[in-house]
Amino acid sequence: MSDRHGFWHKVWHLYVDGFRSMTVGRTLWLIIAIKLIVFFAIIKVLFFPDFLATRCDNDQAKADYVRHELLDGHDR
Repeated sequence: MSDRHGFWHKVWHLYVDGFRSMTVGRTLWLIIAIKLIVFFAIIKVLFFPDFLATRCDNDQAKADYVRHELLDGHDR
């Protein structure tokens, strides 16, 4: 078990030391992280709107709508 702990400890320190010694790379990783956050936030807003909130007023109505679609929605 101590060998596994030693392996993961070495891997962790490899990455920590690598990121610590970065200069340009750290800025590039920051830009990548910001772009991903913005990208997924935009995708969520544009492509995954809150569908049930537009059709139902409360949680019970949402549950009834989903139940109806699951059980009776196959007739289309």
